[in-house]
Order: sequence, then structure tokens, then C-alpha cells
Amino acid sequence: MDIEGYARHALLRGEDGIAEKLAERIMEIKDTDRQHAIALAKAAIEEARATLDVKGDVLSPITSGVTMGQFGVGSRGTGDFYAHEKIAEVIGSTKAAVDSTHLDDSGAVQMEGGDFLIVTIDGIHSRLSDFPFLAGFHVARASLRDVYVMGSRPLALLSDIHVADDGDVAKIFDHVAGITAVSELTDIPLVTGSTLRIGGDMVIGDRMTGGVGAVGVASAMTARERADIGDVILMTEGAGGGTISTTALYYGMHDVVDETINIKFLQACEALLEKDLDKKVHAMTDVTNGGVRGDAKEISRTAGVKLVFEEENMRGLVNPRVLGMLESLNIDYLGVSLDSLLLIVPPEHEQEILETVQNAGVDIATVGYVEKGQGAELVIDGQRRDFTPRFRESAYTPIKKMVGDTTPDDFEAMCKAIDRAAEEAISKKRHIVEMLGKQ
Repeated sequence: MDIEGYARHALLRGEDGIAEKLAERIMEIKDTDRQHAIALAKAAIEEARATLDVKGDVLSPITSGVTMGQFGVGSRGTGDFYAHEKIAEVIGSTKAAVDSTHLDDSGAVQMEGGDFLIVTIDGIHSRLSDFPFLAGFHVARASLRDVYVMGSRPLALLSDIHVADDGDVAKIFDHVAGITAVSELTDIPLVTGSTLRIGGDMVIGDRMTGGVGAVGVASAMTARERADIGDVILMTEGAGGGTISTTALYYGMHDVVDETINIKFLQACEALLEKDLDKKVHAMTDVTNGGVRGDAKEISRTAGVKLVFEEENMRGLVNPRVLGMLESLNIDYLGVSLDSLLLIVPPEHEQEILETVQNAGVDIATVGYVEKGQGAELVIDGQRRDFTPRFRESAYTPIKKMVGDTTPDDFEAMCKAIDRAAEEAISKKRHIVEMLGKQ
């Protein structure tokens, strides 16, 4: 619980008896007596009041009037993709070889000598806070995937973990154990990190969040923009990671979690790098953000081509127990993270890549092709169907099903508000840069 946020909102609404009400909320969560709860509440109110009406170029916050939940940010659908495009606009033009405008898995800068430094960061799955080892394992694996798919062998990992004020210190150790399990299996060291409390004294409860980053070096890259007309699309087997684990946990199908504990994706990438086959691949990505639906949209937009997928071929690559769970819950398997490796390659290299990955013990098949046009289509029983992502990724927990995945009626109005906020952020940045540049 964010006690500072509670205090601020109550002050803005002009409520009476804020300290007493906040103290009640504190005692519901925190193991403390009323005297301490009242003192904590009063201190929080004092600090919140001091920052209610800040002014100045730096301190004045930019607001859009649209919340993260309303716009689906983080939910890997159209709202989330739109927000990420705006983030790229705020960042602006850079000297990077691959930056946020590419909507790729990692960023890259070219170093002296011609090689590329590959950098990525992945946040832990927000619903795995109570399962630190699982959260650490899957986020470390995700971070390594994002470096591998750029055509680079990862060199090091870094971590950031935040635990709320009442969280058990052992969460840190459990989480780091999950990260370093992947680290030891792949011989890629965890070299640095940060450990903090969420919101310091102002967030109570035991929620955990954080992320894992990875770096690598590549002589050439397999960026998404290289996907070309005539290429074929290959995909490896997938059993999911954080998303599938979350589904299994919160629907009480806990045994399915075990299916996600593997490093097959990383083994497939290593096999390709070992034979320098990454240099024959036009684009690589991991099936995560919004599932195949989301990745198809991003690749199509970046490369300016149309992607066509064969549903039957993809279905056969999903772990049977995972697929069975998803179908029993009426969850679209094409709209969730499967953690499969997706490769877009020239047809003359198709067979060699298929054989190499299969020889590494990882199942793989051809699932589609690239043609002229834009967007993506899905072939089912010989019929082409639209394959665009929904407003949010497939609803894979009871809460997400309640929230739904349909586009809000006021989505266009929200987009305009988001546009204005992004423009304000750009203006603010430019003003500060110009001001400091004159000093």
C-alpha cells in the first residue's frame, strides 16, 4: 500500500480525519500498534502536503489524465504499443545503431572497431512477487533471450530488486538464487546490482519488483528491420515463462509451472551462434510481448512487410500441457508469451537452421512467410484471417479476464491526451537542455 499516495489523494479531496483513516489502513497491513500507526500517518500527511503544489520547470509534473491501467500500459496490446511509440518520440533521435524507435528486443551502439554493444533490461513479472525464485529465473532468462536474438552472445547480467517495507529480507536471496541458477547454467555471470525498498518508508506490505539487464557484443546484428519479402518464418517449441507460470499459479494448476523451467531457447541460440548461422538470419525475436500477435505487429511495422502465419504449424510447437491449460481456460495461446524463438530467414538457409536447432534438442518448424504489404495474417484451414493484437494481451488470470481485452470506446481521446503529454515532455526536456547548455 502506498501511504504517501493515500495521503495525497485524501488531501486533494479535502477529506477530514485523514490521519485516523490512514492509521486504520496501516494497521490492516503492518504489524504495529495504533500509536505508531498514527505517528506514521501524520508524518506521511506532512510530507504529502509539502509537495502538493510544487512549481518550477523541473518539479511541475506532466499529466495526461489517463492512467496506466486505462491505457493498458504493460499489458502488451495496442495501448501498450502506442505508449512505447511515444516513449521513443520523447527519447528522440540518437546515435544508437538500434534504439527505441526500432521497437526491438535490445538496443545497440556501435563501438570503435565496428562491433556492436548490445544492452537490454527486463522487468520481473508483476504477479510473481510472492515467488521470488521463479521471478528471478524467468526474468534472467528473458534478459538473455533479448541479447541472443540480436545476434550476440551475452557477456554479463545485472539485477535490480525492490522489496516493500514489510517484505522478508529472504526474498532478496530467493530472487538472486533464481537469477544465478540461469547464470550458472549458461556460464554468464551476474556481476552487479541494486537492492532497495519500494518507496522507502512510504510503501507498506511485502510486494517485490525489479528487473534484470544483460549486455553482449556482436559483430553483426539480426535486427527486426531486416525482415524481407520472400523470407520464411521459423519458430521453436515454447512452454512460456513468467506469464504461463502466472496463469498456472492463479488458476490452481501449479504443476504446469514445472514445464516453464528450462533453457531450451538459450540452447537453440547457442547452437546457431556456434555455427555462425546468426549471420544468415534476417531477424530474430522471442515470442513474448503480446504473444505472436504482438511480435508480428512490431516486426511488420519496423520492416515494412506483411507476415503470414500458419496456425496449425504454430500449435504443434506449444508445450502440450501448457496448450491444454490455455485451451481449458479459453485463453488465446497466440496472444500470450510462449517464450519461443522466432526467426525470419532467407529460404536458402531454412533447412540448415532447422537441422541445427533440432540437433540441439529443440523442436522447430516453419510457421509462415513474409510478403509484400503490411500487418499480419493468420491462415486457419486455408483461410486468411486478420492477426492484429487486441487492446491487451490474452487475459491469462481471473483478474485480467475481469478487466477484459476490448478496446475502450474513448481510446482515440486517450491517444490524443497521451500525444499532448508526450509533446509536453519533449518541450520540457528541450527547455532544460537548452538552459544547461548556456551555462
